[in-house]
Amino acid sequence: MLRYGAVTNATEPAVAERLAVAGVELEIVRRGAGRPVLLLHGVQTVDPRARFLELLGRHAEIIAPSHPGFGRSARPAGFETVYDLVHFYLDVLEALPHEKVTLIGLSFGGWLAAEVAVKCCHRLDKLILVDAFGIKISDRETPDILDVFNTSPLEVQRRSWHDSGEWAPDYNALSDDELVVRARNWEALCLYGWHPYMYNPQLKRWLRRITVPTLVLWGASDGIVKPSYGRAYGDLIPDSRFEVIERAGHHPEIEQAEAFVDAVAKFLNR
Repeated sequence: MLRYGAVTNATEPAVAERLAVAGVELEIVRRGAGRPVLLLHGVQTVDPRARFLELLGRHAEIIAPSHPGFGRSARPAGFETVYDLVHFYLDVLEALPHEKVTLIGLSFGGWLAAEVAVKCCHRLDKLILVDAFGIKISDRETPDILDVFNTSPLEVQRRSWHDSGEWAPDYNALSDDELVVRARNWEALCLYGWHPYMYNPQLKRWLRRITVPTLVLWGASDGIVKPSYGRAYGDLIPDSRFEVIERAGHHPEIEQAEAFVDAVAKFLNR
């Protein structure tokens, strides 16, 4: 069962609704009109004030939930693995009032999107993976994804952005509520992605099952997962396109919102 409702938290007026699916209640951000796009966020939840949402909403209807356990979304008892999230989003796809949707996954959400696409292409129109986690491409001793839990916060910040001085969040300027949300996001990410760290050993084998048109989009300056990782990811998905966004790190949708939306819109309109 799918149910929309209003959010009553006055500190976040831009978050307009909640979405209930299979007994789980999510906070969601909705923007725009047109073809439906389900947007799965990355390490942090989507800021409803983000410019890319406004721009992308000119081309499509954006539905951006906070994953169970992230933001202000409930985490049901027993939700502890990526596969709880993947199977939950299969329920979401079945519940949405659209025959097919475009699925966009950012970072950690890109891992979820890839897993969903392996299992459920019949409900997808297109797939867009943006600086996605999820696979292992190097040998056992070579890390593919920066360990954000065991690397100094300053180094994580440096490697996350092309221009960290311009785009990295100023934690001193965040409200207490925003700091609580970020801490909750971090805790949930650790729960779902800790072991093995941010990948599924079997996923690489099954990416060949993705049959919908796929765009793999990467920030050229990403130091969390490098563009070479993204290119290898794309090579495993039949007939996918790989594109790089210049002057962007791990969050091209934020650092280069116009270029990001331009690339997405062109792909949607192909």
